[in-house]
Amino acid sequence: MPSIGPTELIIILVIVLLLFGVGRVSRIGGELGSAVANFRKGLGDSSKKNDAANQEVPPPPQA
Repeated sequence: MPSIGPTELIIILVIVLLLFGVGRVSRIGGELGSAVANFRKGLGDSSKKNDAANQEVPPPPQA
């Protein structure tokens, strides 16, 4: 399977700009960036909660 080269990427970007316009593409890019940032923040929060939960577990009773 051939990979996508820089020429193909430029052609795709030009087509996207023609279809959606510069304003809408920039808005979509900003929304995508904030979505990725929120996703990463959520991953970090859940790992912190898991770490805190693992530290609060008492040791098993000795026989």
